[in-house]
Amino acid sequence: MKIQLHDNGKHLDFAPLTLTRPVGNLRVGIFTNDERWKRFIPEAEISFESEDYLFAKFPYEVSDIVVNACIIPNTEVVEAVKRVKGNEVLLVDGNWIARSGTGEIAINYEGSAPVVLEHRWDLYKKNQEILTSDFALLTTNRTSVQLSSSNTIIGDPNAIFLEEGAKVEATVLNTQGGPIYIGKNAEIMEGCLVRGPFAMCANSVLKMGAKVYGATTLGPYCKVGGEINNVLFQAYSNKGHDGFLGNSVIGEWCNLGADSNTSNLKNNYGTVKAYSYKTKSLEQTSVQFMGLVMGDHSKCGINTMFNTASVVGVSSNVFGAGFPAKYIPSFSWGTQGDRFDFQKAIEGANRMMERRGLQLSDGDVAILKTIFDRK
Repeated sequence: MKIQLHDNGKHLDFAPLTLTRPVGNLRVGIFTNDERWKRFIPEAEISFESEDYLFAKFPYEVSDIVVNACIIPNTEVVEAVKRVKGNEVLLVDGNWIARSGTGEIAINYEGSAPVVLEHRWDLYKKNQEILTSDFALLTTNRTSVQLSSSNTIIGDPNAIFLEEGAKVEATVLNTQGGPIYIGKNAEIMEGCLVRGPFAMCANSVLKMGAKVYGATTLGPYCKVGGEINNVLFQAYSNKGHDGFLGNSVIGEWCNLGADSNTSNLKNNYGTVKAYSYKTKSLEQTSVQFMGLVMGDHSKCGINTMFNTASVVGVSSNVFGAGFPAKYIPSFSWGTQGDRFDFQKAIEGANRMMERRGLQLSDGDVAILKTIFDRK
């Protein structure tokens, strides 16, 4: 079965995260959506319908079924999608879930409502529901690795699951708000305080004395310390030291300097304005809590202080005195409008990736060059 995950016109709604990936490859909960569909239907071949320049890394194929990538599938959704045939389109509450052929024959979905992502802030706002669902999908009828007796558990111990090679010592784990998942070879160092729902993907590390409030996700190979509240790290990114980060989404291969902090609430407790990549301006939202969204390969210097609802593009290096602007364009160098030389940006990215035994692929470089040229 071939499944194509369709951006559904939402490419810029999730930018800067989707400047370097399709909507269907965003991590929320424990999985990316392509991983989630693959877990539901192991034999499925997954491809993407997204921006042309992303095909350099993310394949496009003509498929049996086209699926809305903004829909988070549950068991009932998956079974309904499997039944779509001919020229049918499956609908729920004004949204299309999946279609085949011309999609001119409307079929109403009647199962439990799926989670629908509309804006980039939905990634952290809806992370609790999605993470809890993913935990059940991943752990049902499986046995956790034994948790060390050096830990303190508050709540249901059965809501904690450790994969093979996971290490957790001298940590307080509170499952009263949701489950806690520790992936393969991930580690929680001693002295951490963790409230669920919380997920650490494979090979991620929570550093000594960290304080974590749910719902929070650490993607694969992330290293995180300090205080975090309702944050998603996509993969391979670091916040290794003290400092607060809340209601935020951090892309891949990012690094937050020591003691950097993010405001996630205005002083007047009002709703925030956030940068829109569609209108290229600040737009009023209905959201009260919003921290930092940072695109892939971006970094900030030590003691950086981000305003509420800050947006940093791809491959930017944020440093300098005072508060940075609420919007930092891609390939920025500092906060004074200087531009990061493309070749130096590629060299810096590769040096960071070398620490994990990786390098930018030709597809990665082509995508980054497109973003650089479109600035």
